[in-house]
Formats: sequence, structure tokens, C-alpha cells
Amino acid sequence: MATSIRLSRGGSKKRPYYRIVVADSRAPRDGKFIERIGSYNPQLPKGDEKRVVLDTERAKHWVEAGAQPTDRVARFLDAAGVKERKARNNPKKAEPGQKAKDRAEDRATKLAEAEEARKAAEEAANAPAEAPAEEAAPAEEATAEQAEG
Repeated sequence: MATSIRLSRGGSKKRPYYRIVVADSRAPRDGKFIERIGSYNPQLPKGDEKRVVLDTERAKHWVEAGAQPTDRVARFLDAAGVKERKARNNPKKAEPGQKAKDRAEDRATKLAEAEEARKAAEEAANAPAEAPAEEAAPAEEATAEQAEG
């Protein structure tokens, strides 16, 4: 029989409380279990000694018997010194997915196009402002001469 050491949820809605149990791996999460070896109360502060209560002797017995702990229980067993847990490293975890990369690329191209358009508009605004001013001066003189004559 394949056994696992896992958490069985109790407590009310939005107020979880877990029992650390040894169960048949085919049994439901909150269902039948072989033995209760501890408890975990995530509502308590992290430094509290009653946050994780574990019977280390029974945990050692079940680990030696071949029971496989879940990831969370493996952390508790490592902290208690029952079974050493390998540190995991997933450098791609924080990397965004393909769609997010595509969106960022589209956003960058749109910003670049907007920046180019803004620069072109500034250049166009500066260049015509100078040229018509030169042209406007002779036109004003001509209108002034016509008004006098």
C-alpha cells in the first residue's frame, strides 16, 4: 500500500486548520487516514510554537516505512529534522509567459512609434513656424503698401 504524509483540512470557511496525517495515497484528502501525527494552524503567527505540532518519532517511523510527504509536509519534516528536503530552484518561475512577452513587445513598438510621431510633429511645428514667418513679413508689407496707396 502506497502511503503519504499529507495535510487534511479542517476548520470553518476562511479559517483553515490542518491535521498532518498518514493516509493511503488513494484516499480522499479529508477522508480516511491511518494515523494522525500532528497539526498545522496557519492562523497563528509564524514564530508561534503551536503553529506546527508534530510527533517526530512517528514521523520518522513512517518516513522509514516509505511514506512520501507532500511538499508542505516535507518543509515541516525538514524543520523538525526528520527528513532533509532538497532545495528547489526554478529560475523560469518568474519569467513571464509567451502572451505577456508578446504584449510587452507590442507595447514597446507602439511607444517607439508614438515617440517617432511626436518628434516628427515637433520638427514639423518648428520648421513651418519659421518659414511662414519669413513669408508673412513681405506679405504684410505688400498689404501695408496697398492700404497707403
